[in-house]
Amino acid sequence: MIMPRPTAAQLAYGSCTVIFSTLAMLLLSQTSSGAGIAVIAVAALLLGLLVAMTVPMPKKPRVVAVRKPARAHADREQAEEPVLTQS
Repeated sequence: MIMPRPTAAQLAYGSCTVIFSTLAMLLLSQTSSGAGIAVIAVAALLLGLLVAMTVPMPKKPRVVAVRKPARAHADREQAEEPVLTQS
């Protein structure tokens, strides 16, 4: 299965989640040990990944045929008709 590329919204939401959740958890836990910081960093990355994956993907663009009214087309043909001139 081919995984589609992440959209700009997914990257933005995921990155903001990682940054803000890391800061919030570090401030709330007041940890200074390396192991505590590593656990918080991993948790923030997982949370950011979860948020990025839940952002809805855009639907495939629909191709819509556009038809112009017949009269407008006929009027244009008459207006673009070449004028014969004598040389």
